[in-house]
Amino acid sequence: MKADLHVHTLFSKDGRTTLEELVEYAVMNGIGCVAVTDHNSFDAYEQVKDNGRVIIIPAEEVSSKEGHIVALGIDRLIPRGLPIQETIDLIHEAGGYAFAAHPYRWWSGLGEKNTLAYPFDGIEARNGRSVPSANRKSEALARKVGKPITAGSDAHTPTHIGEGYMEIPDGLETWQEVVEAVMAGKATAHSQSRHMKGTLKYGFKSIGEWMLRGFKKMRGRNRRIHILAIFRIRNVFNWKFGSHNPFF
Repeated sequence: MKADLHVHTLFSKDGRTTLEELVEYAVMNGIGCVAVTDHNSFDAYEQVKDNGRVIIIPAEEVSSKEGHIVALGIDRLIPRGLPIQETIDLIHEAGGYAFAAHPYRWWSGLGEKNTLAYPFDGIEARNGRSVPSANRKSEALARKVGKPITAGSDAHTPTHIGEGYMEIPDGLETWQEVVEAVMAGKATAHSQSRHMKGTLKYGFKSIGEWMLRGFKKMRGRNRRIHILAIFRIRNVFNWKFGSHNPFF
């Protein structure tokens, strides 16, 4: 069975997938289990858990102070904006497991140092919205630490559901059994990767939001991330087109 362990719905501010579409596209794409990992929201689970067609894992993508953490198998909302260790502790108190989400993503990943420094239960080794190099590094880091891994599409629209998944044993019937299989290492990670077009699109979107908010209003980590986005887009543009335009 295929389990997409990172999917967003309309309950994420940047999500576009209705709960009906979540189920329909999962079935259409051969996905038997989905972890609904909305950004800092736990509202979707109760509404979709009894759909009768796809196993739903209660989950959340939590925005900690230093980056995103996927909480699998939780029974309550985990608040955003807390330090990494406090976020992990709250996930454990909620009966869940804390996974370092897309650790090498430059605008929302925790980074290698934080991923190694804190007691995560596992690492997201493959993510459908990460660039190929980030996925390769995440897989290598997961092998290095020897912890459980996850994979998911990180779909924010229905058509992308299933672009990342874990291949787990057939015959599992509950989300608890799926999570147990993942934690026992009885699953393999698979995903597509985001290439240049998607990276450019997201980068320009981020810069546009920065400009609309006013440059002087950006502070600390968010400001550094958006400045880095400009240089990343410039480098990709120059690599593809050989441009020496000073804007890029």
